Amino acid sequence: MFSTTLFLSDLHLSPRKPQLTRCFEAFCDGPARDADSVYILGDLFDYWIGDDQLREQYYLDIARQLAKLETVGVPIFIQHGNRDFLIGRRFARKAHATLLTDPHVFDLYGVRTVLSHGDILCTNDTDYQAARRFWRTPKRIKQYLALPYFVRRLIATLFRRRSVSKTRGKSGYQTNVNQEAVVACMLEYDAVRMIHGHTHRPLVYRFDLQGHEHERIALPDWRTEGAYLEVSKAGCQILEINAE
Repeated sequence: MFSTTLFLSDLHLSPRKPQLTRCFEAFCDGPARDADSVYILGDLFDYWIGDDQLREQYYLDIARQLAKLETVGVPIFIQHGNRDFLIGRRFARKAHATLLTDPHVFDLYGVRTVLSHGDILCTNDTDYQAARRFWRTPKRIKQYLALPYFVRRLIATLFRRRSVSKTRGKSGYQTNVNQEAVVACMLEYDAVRMIHGHTHRPLVYRFDLQGHEHERIALPDWRTEGAYLEVSKAGCQILEINAE
């Protein structure tokens, strides 16, 4: 039996999506408990307006689900996504999780692997990249977090609606990763494999780079059901979650 490491992203959990919540609970109570470790590569939540969101029981329960894994010896690692980049140290402590930088590189069963949420690789979408740079400065984050909770929630709702509308008007060329950005990242970190989310285009892409085969694995997003990537010395496979 091979040791396994599990990866998931773009869960977009919220109280409005009970089926996905059941999938998450089934994942935590099932395959995650037998893993070496679990990596969540962004967008665990549909939105995150600051760690005081833990005042809502739903989100506190999600953190506790993750914490239960750490207590049985399964470390949890979380990267920020474009919807939950405000997850901070308070949530990480409550979930017993470690926050990772993006990109993050490490040795995975002998394969040098780089992890990313994936949005930084979508360089063809210049409007999104400009907005990302604008909103993620420490000054603007501080200003946003200083607003009353109900105001932040209203802003998040408006931004989600606007984002959905704008995304529908964009081409696949804009919303997918740029291959040149992928290659540059893998060369910078001397990685053979890349694992990312964000694009909602799950697939294993193999390509030649400097005479050697490299691979990019795009993780599945959670729409009506959940899924995750299992990696071991034997290889990689995407598995669905049985929430029944």
